[in-house]
Amino acid sequence: MKKYLVLDIGGSAIKYAKMDEEATILEKGSVKTPLDKVESLIEVIGSLYDQYQDEVEGIAISMPGVLDVERGYAYSGGFLRYNTDVEIVKLIQERCPVKVTIENDGKCAALAEVWRGSLQDVNDAIVIVLGTGIGGGVVINRKVHKGSSSFAGEFSSMRLNNQKLDDGEYTWGFSGGARQLSSKVAEVKQLNPDEVDGYFIFEKANEGDEEVLAILDEFTKQIAAQIVNLQCVIDPQRVAIGGGISAQPLLLEYIRKNVDSFSDNFGNYKPGVQVVPCTFRNDSNLIGALYHYLTYTA
Repeated sequence: MKKYLVLDIGGSAIKYAKMDEEATILEKGSVKTPLDKVESLIEVIGSLYDQYQDEVEGIAISMPGVLDVERGYAYSGGFLRYNTDVEIVKLIQERCPVKVTIENDGKCAALAEVWRGSLQDVNDAIVIVLGTGIGGGVVINRKVHKGSSSFAGEFSSMRLNNQKLDDGEYTWGFSGGARQLSSKVAEVKQLNPDEVDGYFIFEKANEGDEEVLAILDEFTKQIAAQIVNLQCVIDPQRVAIGGGISAQPLLLEYIRKNVDSFSDNFGNYKPGVQVVPCTFRNDSNLIGALYHYLTYTA
């Protein structure tokens, strides 16, 4: 069975895995993501390829940014700003002479759920990944929708209101990511934000801490409001929530409660949408990147 080197490039680490066509992870690990320049990123990818070049057919990559996957071009690199206006696949292939594919990380998460996860049995869906910002993907007729400029699913840029339209603070990604949840809990508890993570938050929430539950309610109201807005445009059958905190049943309980509350405003007709956790969490981008590689025909 053929093997592939699959990379999930994040803002702090590059997860890598040797995988087969059935998405079995045979080996995995991570290395630090270089933050200085694209040449450093290419060399890290090259050093990983050197380890596996005699075993793998090609390289499948999940990465942040707005990407033209056919051209192999990064219009923007998200957190990795040095990947702006870069022929990224060409640069990688100059170092690693094999087939290389790239896909946006949020779209990879959606592909993983469509292929082997919680969206296998629906046609239209949305994936929302609660990370540092808000990643995700839009699934229409079982295909991840790209849009005219590959920008579909860039939920972090969605506006929350009409104030200060030139201020990123009023975007969903700035105020709605898991990091912001930690910051708000740290402020109320008078703790260093570095001391507050998802485990701390949900330990307190599950113990019935009223301050933390109030913050969680407001946090999930914002998610629910955007789900309802997306319902009005896409009318999905299912919304899958990803990111590390999606493993917490209480998070899903609060999102569902608030979606139901907002949906009551639809009037006599209330479209239904299921809110479920993503099947794959830490490995979702790897699985989706592999699926994109296997189905890429250009």
